[in-house]
Amino acid sequence: MRERIEQWFASRGWSPFDFQRDVWDAYVRGESGLIHAATGTGKTYAAWMGPIIESLAEQPDRRKARRRADALPLRVLWITPLRALAADTEQALKLPIEELGLPWSVESRTGDTSAARRARQREQLPTALVTTPESLSLLLCRKDSAEIFRDLRCVIVDEWHELLSTKRGAQVELALARLRRLCPALRTWGVSATLGNLEVAAQTLLGYDDRGAENPRCLVRGIVPKDVEVEAMVPDTMDRFPWAGHLNTKLLPQVMARLEQAESAIVFTNTRSQCEIWFQSIIAANPAWFEFTAIHHGSLSRSQREDVEDGLKTGRYRIVVATSSLDLGVDFAPVDLVMQVGSPKGVARLLQRAGRSGHSPGRVSRIVCVPTHAFELVEVAAARDAMRAGVIESRDPLDRPLDLLAQHLVTLALGGGFTRDAVLAELRTTRAYRLITDDELDWVIDFVTRGGEALRAYPEYARVVFEDGQYVVNDRRVALRHMLNIGTIVSDAAITVRYLKGGRLGTVEESFVSRLSPGDKFIFAGTPLEFVRLRELTAWVRKAKGMSGAIPRWMGARMPLSTELAAAVRNKLEEARCGEYLSPEMQSVKPVLTMQAERSVIPRPDELLIERTETRDGHHLFVYPFEGRLVHEGLAALCAYRMAQLQPLSFSFSCNDYGLELLSPDPAPLEEALDAGLFSTEHLLHDVTSSLNAAELARRQFREIARVAGLIFSGYPGQSKSVKQLQASSSLLYDVFVNYDPDNLLVAQARREVLERQLEASRLGRVLERLSRASVRVVDVERPTPLAFPLMVDMTRAKLSTEKLADRVKRMTVAAEKPTKSGIMSVFRIGDTVQRLLDK
Repeated sequence: MRERIEQWFASRGWSPFDFQRDVWDAYVRGESGLIHAATGTGKTYAAWMGPIIESLAEQPDRRKARRRADALPLRVLWITPLRALAADTEQALKLPIEELGLPWSVESRTGDTSAARRARQREQLPTALVTTPESLSLLLCRKDSAEIFRDLRCVIVDEWHELLSTKRGAQVELALARLRRLCPALRTWGVSATLGNLEVAAQTLLGYDDRGAENPRCLVRGIVPKDVEVEAMVPDTMDRFPWAGHLNTKLLPQVMARLEQAESAIVFTNTRSQCEIWFQSIIAANPAWFEFTAIHHGSLSRSQREDVEDGLKTGRYRIVVATSSLDLGVDFAPVDLVMQVGSPKGVARLLQRAGRSGHSPGRVSRIVCVPTHAFELVEVAAARDAMRAGVIESRDPLDRPLDLLAQHLVTLALGGGFTRDAVLAELRTTRAYRLITDDELDWVIDFVTRGGEALRAYPEYARVVFEDGQYVVNDRRVALRHMLNIGTIVSDAAITVRYLKGGRLGTVEESFVSRLSPGDKFIFAGTPLEFVRLRELTAWVRKAKGMSGAIPRWMGARMPLSTELAAAVRNKLEEARCGEYLSPEMQSVKPVLTMQAERSVIPRPDELLIERTETRDGHHLFVYPFEGRLVHEGLAALCAYRMAQLQPLSFSFSCNDYGLELLSPDPAPLEEALDAGLFSTEHLLHDVTSSLNAAELARRQFREIARVAGLIFSGYPGQSKSVKQLQASSSLLYDVFVNYDPDNLLVAQARREVLERQLEASRLGRVLERLSRASVRVVDVERPTPLAFPLMVDMTRAKLSTEKLADRVKRMTVAAEKPTKSGIMSVFRIGDTVQRLLDK
């Protein structure tokens, strides 16, 4: 029946690629695998047409099949990482179904699905269901889960690279292991782009057999890489371009000029706050653009997001300012121009966003990067080099998150029950839990049945009971609380934003709303609003006059430089050190790097530069590993701790993606510390945990673990608990476990996650190994260098003072500003734009 698919492609003016045909043939042979191809090259229909070909072959008489359409059971599950993608995916999958006359129904089921549709789906699921990991877990909670999945033939996991290294990815692994038990002939296909460790990704998706051997897998590479052109906007002059700060709009005039020439454009930002700022800036620069310019990010209401997506497809919106909420997608018309505001922070992210331009096979994708400060020009040039060299970030799967396992066991107990030996065998078919021990599983079972050693006296923690030879849930309240609490996404409490006269705008986080007083103004969804009151987890607002106001900030905005991009940046600096400025970006930033060489040095890739200077604030050490913000935070605390062991000192520190600053009232014993192994990996775990008060960090991390594991309950709809309440409850439980159940595995997990996720301890260890082999070059400088100045601004921002930050920066510049041989003024002339932003 492949001929009919070929004909359908031809009817739309398309021709299937060889990799698409390879996937279809592999599916018909009963194989599973992973599809890896660039964005916009046909991955969706590569995965989707296999089940269609199979169904066409089984239904020679379409008229009879159409009469039986209502009785067709669920055959295909399509798992998407974003709710925002579900409706778009549903429409893309329906197109060939309808035009080929296949008697299938295709629907979506996510948190955005209406209550009426969910009720209908409880009676009869569609033939193909588009859903999220959380909604799939909810389906597995049904007692008739074995019956509803009985005829399932295929699971397709879209954007697998987005899930792989997260707890949601482990959640998908667990769900797939259960579905393979229910449907032994199940085929699994993943769809992925921009991923470095493809073999690991495929193995994680497909799992292991009962003997522990890897399941057979078919790895199909499509059009990789697609032609991508990367351009960067460069400032007309560098002496007034910002040298620090990440939200400025200095290049707004150039951006407006490019947008005016484009027929359609997406302006990507890295954070939702930056998205709001740039949307407001564009509208303020040309109010007439308001009619065809829109904003899109994950905190907006579903209706607003869908309106923007539809407007982008139909041409009603010509310009959309967006975050990663538009990184992914299936059915977007290719836009004429894609812009990236700020550094992409990773090669894969740059490729993913570039793919929204020319989003169709055979077309060249183009992206224009808009740096927000000088050194981001180096990052753009480095990202282009890494992309051309095929250096793409890898994503490592998680290892045994026991909080998620506890949640999954309650799901299985609800969905018909489980036995200990059967669930152990099932778990060991997943990569995440392949190495789980008998003792670990027994501990988790005890945890969900009794609450563990410390909570066994409290009946509310006994969620699962052992009856008739298996573990089940027989309490309706437990079932309801579990289904309301299911999933792994944990964030600050969401506060709904509504107009007084009705109309939902979206959600902001409680921590932001808690700082507002009635009458305060803020900007959200591209609209100036006046805060009226907070009641029942709803912020009631009215439209405000003017375009000023605070911009909400959301958690998770920190985005460090990836290992691969950091290495590429070091290579670009080596070129500059040798006098090679080959790209427009490097030519533009040449005055800055020339000044760095004049005042200090540009470090070699195998060299660690440490600058030392004294100001009236104290003694400064600037260290430049060029390894990303998170690693530098851990490294700064580690260095401060190790030097303080040699000489009692108090340190303040600041970090960015390029380096770290240590500030102390007295000179630090640097040479002595270097001789003692300042960057040694010896005793690393002990020193890191001691330097950062890891116990307190673990206490905070435990809130997420406790929520996922079901220890704390976020509340019923409309009665959600505040973050303070959840933190207090989890802190109390943490203290109980530490004091009365020291072997509690969830406490151990909290400590491990702090090291691996918050401090990137494994990456820190690799960095220290590199630094221990590097030659250390200590340079005493008269005044801070271009590399040092952004760190000083961050340090100044962190200090408490009645003096405005902009005034303090200006005072610093007056004291140090002098002409230099490079022909531009000192680094401290950071420009009026940055000063205004710092003043905010």
